[in-house]
Amino acid sequence: MAKHTAVGWGHHHYHHLQNRWLLALLLMLSVSTVIAFFMRSAFDSCDRTVSAAVDGIGSSRHVIQVAEKRTTPIAAVKPSPLSFMKSKVVLLVSHELSLSGGPLLLMELAFLLRSVGAEVYWMTIMKPSETDEVTYSLEHKMLDRGVQVVSAKGKEALDTALRADLVVLNTAVAGKWLDVVLKGDVHRVLPKVLWWIHEMRGHYFKLDYVKHLPFVAGAMIDSHVTTEYWKNRTQERLKIKMPDTYVVHLGNSKELMQVAEDTVAKRVLREHVRESLGVLNEDLLFALINSVSRGKGQDLFLRSFYEALQLIKEKKMQIPPLHAVIVGSDMSAQTKFEMELRDYVVQKKIQDRVHFVNKTLTVAPYLAAIDVLVQNSQARGECFGRITIEAMAFQLPVLGTAAGGTTEIVVNGTTGLLHPVGKPGVTPLAKNIVKLATHVARRLTMGKRGYERVKERFLEQHMAERIAGVLKE
Repeated sequence: MAKHTAVGWGHHHYHHLQNRWLLALLLMLSVSTVIAFFMRSAFDSCDRTVSAAVDGIGSSRHVIQVAEKRTTPIAAVKPSPLSFMKSKVVLLVSHELSLSGGPLLLMELAFLLRSVGAEVYWMTIMKPSETDEVTYSLEHKMLDRGVQVVSAKGKEALDTALRADLVVLNTAVAGKWLDVVLKGDVHRVLPKVLWWIHEMRGHYFKLDYVKHLPFVAGAMIDSHVTTEYWKNRTQERLKIKMPDTYVVHLGNSKELMQVAEDTVAKRVLREHVRESLGVLNEDLLFALINSVSRGKGQDLFLRSFYEALQLIKEKKMQIPPLHAVIVGSDMSAQTKFEMELRDYVVQKKIQDRVHFVNKTLTVAPYLAAIDVLVQNSQARGECFGRITIEAMAFQLPVLGTAAGGTTEIVVNGTTGLLHPVGKPGVTPLAKNIVKLATHVARRLTMGKRGYERVKERFLEQHMAERIAGVLKE
């Protein structure tokens, strides 16, 4: 939806230099930084939905390919809290290998364990019949870092599970693998299984997924809200007891923080992305970065956004133009929901104010380019919502639903503003959009406080310490 107009030589020359500068800048960042900031992302760790992101930055893709050939080691600051895992054999079992929260989080754990010298094996239960680009690319990222990718079926799978010191089962859905692959040996493996659960949707509470839950060594869940929900549901609905359960809040990678704290990088990315969207530097961008689906609340966000525009018009407020950015579209899927969103935009005549961006892994440039993150997940909200802490790292205030893990991340009135889920939340969110659009100082203060909160409790080091505590137990 970018607006491109014919311009003279000077303009082109400036942008040619700017693009060269962008390439140079990104190449200066270390390899892991570039990969992480284009590859790590928003991924909300709750649902098995593909994470959203940018498709509009062609030069960035070139940068990743070039930069992956360079290697700049990051100096070790202090010993990892996971150092005691050196030489241990760890098997990580993922239900799938995709760009969604669960698998990427498990990959991050794989790299943390590899960095301390653990012997790490990876299995993917559900694989596409033909090798697709995403699976191929992610498997090769792991192989390059020394993670051994093995089949989730047959003798090799069983032997690896029996030999491992620790088996991490990722997501509730992965539970089916236990009986199918381990069969009669399942009782030998259960005492060394740590079950990492990210789901809080009702349809995951099936006995054939989680019947072995009471017998594993422990469960790890991303938020207190979700932990309570699992304890209550398993007892009431399934009549089974949870094992020892630990709450582990997630953390931002060092690489993402490096980009978030680099003012030059942020400025260049901001200009670049805004130009690709066709918006001006002073325009205000409110973005929802999630795969487009009803559960993530893009429809209600657009209703709130339209209502906010009406409020501004009625009160004749003198503020820069507002834009809504939906990052996480998938026009190839042509879902009914996606078409509904686009029809709504046309019907309300706000096409020049709403920008749909295709999903991919490139989220950091958008965090650099926007002014406010909207986290509008519905029903029970997000289990945690990684994008929330990533946005806070970029000093962005968050407008979130008062549900799920968001309530444990966002301090209402301090680092952002919360609104109810569902239709009752539409007008409060609209008012909160106007509040942040009209109070620049408040917006910047909230962003700064969000960044301070991330530094206090939502860094990779904090997450590694929390996981280390669970593994020691």
